Amino acid sequence: MGQNCSSRGTTLTMPSPVDVIVVGAGSRGGIYSHFASIHPQRMKVVGVADPREFARNQLKQLHRIADDNIFEDWHCLVEREKFADAVLICTPDRLHKEPAVAFAKKGYNVLLEKPMATTAKDCTEIVQACTQSGVMLTVCHVLRYDPTIHKIKVLIDAGAIGDVIHIQHLEPVGFYHFAHSFVRGNWRNEAESSFALLAKSCHDIDLIHHWAGGRRCVKVSSFGALSHFKKENKPIGAGDRCLECAVERDCPYSARKIYLDSVKKGHVGWPVSVICPSSVPDIESVTEALKIGPYGRCVYECDNDVCTNQVVNMEFEGGLTAAFSMVAFTEQMCKRKTVISGSKGELSYDGDEIRVFDFLTQKITKHTAPSNSPAHSIMSGHGGADYHLIDAFISAVATNDPSLIRSGPEETLLSHKLVFEAEQSRLEGRVVHCGAIDQSYMTEQH
Repeated sequence: MGQNCSSRGTTLTMPSPVDVIVVGAGSRGGIYSHFASIHPQRMKVVGVADPREFARNQLKQLHRIADDNIFEDWHCLVEREKFADAVLICTPDRLHKEPAVAFAKKGYNVLLEKPMATTAKDCTEIVQACTQSGVMLTVCHVLRYDPTIHKIKVLIDAGAIGDVIHIQHLEPVGFYHFAHSFVRGNWRNEAESSFALLAKSCHDIDLIHHWAGGRRCVKVSSFGALSHFKKENKPIGAGDRCLECAVERDCPYSARKIYLDSVKKGHVGWPVSVICPSSVPDIESVTEALKIGPYGRCVYECDNDVCTNQVVNMEFEGGLTAAFSMVAFTEQMCKRKTVISGSKGELSYDGDEIRVFDFLTQKITKHTAPSNSPAHSIMSGHGGADYHLIDAFISAVATNDPSLIRSGPEETLLSHKLVFEAEQSRLEGRVVHCGAIDQSYMTEQH
């Protein structure tokens, strides 16, 4: 069991490596904290808070965390004297704001999983708390740290395509990824988490805002809906759970195929690792999870209500336009595709390499960027960007240099507000003029 709130510590001097506390020891918390295993001379995990005993104990054993620094409730950590340099907040979306504000006020530098929070008002309060306390805030927009995607920004800033005129950007979520996370999983229901554009695609709106280069978005419109994963589309003869379904063999979203068949092939990483929160995945534990847990449900019998497909159209200052599409029903998983049209050339990105066509010379130049992240590591996700993000944050804290952070407070707040404005447009069926977001929408989840 975790410690109760009666435990008290004393102020420690800040040594090197950077000492961090992990709040939320699930999938993302485990990934980011793994940096300490790769670079123990640069980062040390000295505390953890998570209501789940198994998750706490995993981090305790991996990082040899003292018993006095292990808690079920993060409030207990805040009550103590400050004993680390930074906190990694990887709680569920709706539980971001309170710990982020509390730890910032306590003087901790904050790495915060995206989205920042589930309302624009809460996002603003987080930024204000970090700014007023003089601490660094890194929001986990990992795509900014993908080496090849970062190269896109470098090329734009170097004038490779002249003035940016139009941006087309696609996020193919992946058919089984969407079923896992947004039909059966933690982000399936808006009231329990957040709407899909915020939970899944705030990365992408942030990138578009980033590529626009400081130009303010003035107008936004958006359309989207929940398609296919509805009770009326349930096949005749289908059961409520995949393990007891007569037509499971003909269903591409079968939980047996997504999880159990993966374990039989020796794959126990994501998404299999998510469905057994209290044990290491194996045939027995995964079978049991599919019998009684949420991931074994028929995709047509879940309480999901978030969009499966959505488009966002944006107009920025100076006439720059952008079009974003998110769709669940794709072969490729999260392999973004981008075309940026400029006055002097066109840049395209297929998820692997960048291609720049120069209008003057009519020549094509191809660009890639090495990941430089540890091979075969749990930190190799997002094209190695998971590694590069935490690397930048720890370097920034160690050297007191916030310029190393690519996803800092103010710009990230602006891109988050653009997400809320886009969703307001979708819900209200109208063009939204940016900066005039409805105050009720800033404080309530629709």
